[in-house]
Amino acid sequence: MDFQCVRYEVKGKVALVKFHRPHVLNAMNRQLWEEFQQALVSAREDNGVSVLVITGEGRAFSTGADLKESKQRSPEEYRDYLVHLQEITRQLLRFPKPVIAAINGYALGSGYEVALACDIRIAAEDAKIGSPEAKVSSSVTGGAFRLLQELVGPGKARELLFTADFIDGREAERIGLVNLAVPSERLLETALDMAQRIAQNSLFSLQIIKRGLNLARDAVSLEALMDFEVEGCMAAVFTEERRRRLEDFERRKGDS
Repeated sequence: MDFQCVRYEVKGKVALVKFHRPHVLNAMNRQLWEEFQQALVSAREDNGVSVLVITGEGRAFSTGADLKESKQRSPEEYRDYLVHLQEITRQLLRFPKPVIAAINGYALGSGYEVALACDIRIAAEDAKIGSPEAKVSSSVTGGAFRLLQELVGPGKARELLFTADFIDGREAERIGLVNLAVPSERLLETALDMAQRIAQNSLFSLQIIKRGLNLARDAVSLEALMDFEVEGCMAAVFTEERRRRLEDFERRKGDS
């Protein structure tokens, strides 16, 4: 794809998106957000893609909003920008396939919020992660008020947002903010390996499971959630893919 601020490629059943403004540590301007949105559409509509991995080029995942561009906006333009940004985050949260963030280097502000909206986060041990908004008289977006508390609990979320402190990947793993912290040289390899393992599973099942997890997050009643579980399971087990996978499973079990 002919993008300038994003790199998009497909590796087997895995789509890889890289933020590509390394000269400004992948600071997010309008063009990057728009290209990221187009990349999400491509990965969503590609039936050959089962998993999406998001990372950054160079020394950062993303340092957040491009402040140079932000200073030039009128209040009306800033509101429009924020509304557009929130809509892209909604698309990421509702993305029907598993999404993995491979957090390299700095993940700050709205860059950090993109990672929060992913299903799984893998960080470099020396990554620098945080929300600096309180230091620059701003506030968080991207659903971070809920997403951060879901991951680390309300007390730790308040501490991180109030102090605006950055933490490294090791600490992020310790408090549950990321699933795994690895040496930086192994980050993308680890993320892609996990993505490939996930992609070996049924895409239909993955989509049902992710939909169910999102319903549970949206605080639907337990009764409604359990009704969805029945219908989701029924939809999955009467597919041709189910028959093939059961036959493969029985064959492998017989060979062991």
